Amino acid sequence: MTAESLKTRMLVMGRAAKAASRSLAGCSAQQKKMALQGAAAAIRKAAPEILAANIKDMEAARERKLSAARLDRLMLDLDRIEAMAAGVDAIALQDDPVGEVDQQWTRPNGLQISRVRTPLGVIGMIYESRPNVTADAGAICVKAGNAVILRGGADGIHSCMAIATAFRAGLAQSDIPAAAVQMVPDTDRAVVGEILGGLEGVIDLIIPRGGKNLIAKVQAEARVPVLSHLEGLCHVYVHSQADADMARAIVLNAKMRRTGICGAAETLLIDRACVPDLLPLIADDLQKAGCQLRGDAAARAIVTDMEEASDKDWRTEYLDAILSICVVDGIDQAIAHIAQYGSSHTESIVTEDEKSAEQFLAQVDSAIVLHNASTQYADGGEFGFGGEIGIATGKLHARGPVGATQLTSYHYVVRGHGQIRP
Repeated sequence: MTAESLKTRMLVMGRAAKAASRSLAGCSAQQKKMALQGAAAAIRKAAPEILAANIKDMEAARERKLSAARLDRLMLDLDRIEAMAAGVDAIALQDDPVGEVDQQWTRPNGLQISRVRTPLGVIGMIYESRPNVTADAGAICVKAGNAVILRGGADGIHSCMAIATAFRAGLAQSDIPAAAVQMVPDTDRAVVGEILGGLEGVIDLIIPRGGKNLIAKVQAEARVPVLSHLEGLCHVYVHSQADADMARAIVLNAKMRRTGICGAAETLLIDRACVPDLLPLIADDLQKAGCQLRGDAAARAIVTDMEEASDKDWRTEYLDAILSICVVDGIDQAIAHIAQYGSSHTESIVTEDEKSAEQFLAQVDSAIVLHNASTQYADGGEFGFGGEIGIATGKLHARGPVGATQLTSYHYVVRGHGQIRP
């Protein structure tokens, strides 16, 4: 396809999305709920076609020798398809954020002012590897009254197209325009450039989800606002007053439940006071689960078969069964380490000391901070959002898991009874 014909195709998609977003803005909460339930049912019905498409993607990915973590993110089975459909159902049942009044007051002159949630308009979603993002993004955008143009990665193009086809078929049964959710069928990288350019003012927000290189490119080249995070460099800090059994369970889960997700722990910080007794137990749990450990000198003095950690390790999102371990002298040093090396994503403290916990929760400047819980809870579904379109680590518009409510803006509605300004 020539550059000109690709540009024309993308503009056609953009204009269709804009028209669909206007239609969606007028849809009732019940219409959107029924449409999303139809989309979930259609995904379940299309499971054989989705699995067949995923087999093509997996075969091609193995031929390209993609890492185990990337293969895990790409792979679909019946359980994952059911989880995808269940996520869409859960989003359908969420309260509709559009039209919600989050502030209301009356001025001395009698004017009644309300701040009311409204859709953003058209979202451009660029993502890699995870086919389930197709359904998550479609559902969350529709729930929030937004149209979305999806551009998945080449790794999962067949899977994404099969999911999008089913999703759109489900929407169509409820009079929601099919153009509300569009999947770009082309893996040409020039497509990304067109989306980043905003399609002549059509796109209101771009959300990238993928590797560091993709997100850095989007942040550098986008002509419209971007909602994103660079990476999930998450920490678990085991405080000197941690319950030993709880610490062991949390660290093992945070690292090994699923190593390829952005909420997986990449660095363990542990107080020097509890290293002699607790670190060998934690290390044994991790190594038995197949985790490779890399530690500083203090950690390796206790667990002698641990590899030496370099400065690069403290800055690395492994997305694999590898964990770096740093011994710290108290909570202030732990917080300083996170500030220096973290990515403002998700951090957890394990402690029975409430004062230390509150200090950590107040002073760690990350999108999600936890006390006595695994970092793997960094997930919109676990937050009760039904699903998420990603985890935002910036400080403007939205932060943390991005669900339907976070994909709305607001306007002010002012009601009067003849007031004129003197």
